[in-house]
Amino acid sequence: MAQKIAMQTWPAFSNLYKLTLDYLNECISQASSFKEKKKEHLSLSLQITSSLFFAMASTNLLVAVALISAIIVPALATEFIVGDDNGWRTNFDYQTWAAGKEFHVGDKLIFKYSAGVHNVHRADSVSFPNCAPSATSVALTTGNDVITLSSEGKKWYICTKASHCATGNMKLAITVLPQMESPAPAPPAVSAATVHRASTYFAWITAAFGAIMMIIAA
Repeated sequence: MAQKIAMQTWPAFSNLYKLTLDYLNECISQASSFKEKKKEHLSLSLQITSSLFFAMASTNLLVAVALISAIIVPALATEFIVGDDNGWRTNFDYQTWAAGKEFHVGDKLIFKYSAGVHNVHRADSVSFPNCAPSATSVALTTGNDVITLSSEGKKWYICTKASHCATGNMKLAITVLPQMESPAPAPPAVSAATVHRASTYFAWITAAFGAIMMIIAA
């Protein structure tokens, strides 16, 4: 019975696989402006995951369905390195950096800087214009601080070292949107965050397809 159901649902999964494959190929072809190792990593991931797709063994349909439902949403999350190669530093326009980017619940902000030189504090709508942290904020000081965006709405971040915020422009305000439930269509131009999202999504969806193929082969 499980094998019959898997055979009936296979066309839909096959079409989704092809669309994902086309999307990732498009991302790779448009990623020439990024570091060469990023492009090489994506190409290698494509070869490996395509091979895994054809792996065959015995499993259970319900397990495969549960796997698919459990992995698709987390795989859509994006990790944003604040400032990209510039990191978290003085005299950089973080509002321009954030412009045009979409931040969703579940995404992560990664603040990279030299530990001891800067920090990261959360602020609010009242304290942010004054470069002051919110009353409940706790300083992040590791130099590789990761903040998971757990709720929707406006978010504010500053550095409270010396006058880094007031005169060094170390401040960031973003708007967090609801969690993504399905991959967005491929944009005309590919950003670093989009390439990362496509690579992660493709790897997870291929694993799910592999589970379906296991059932069919049983």
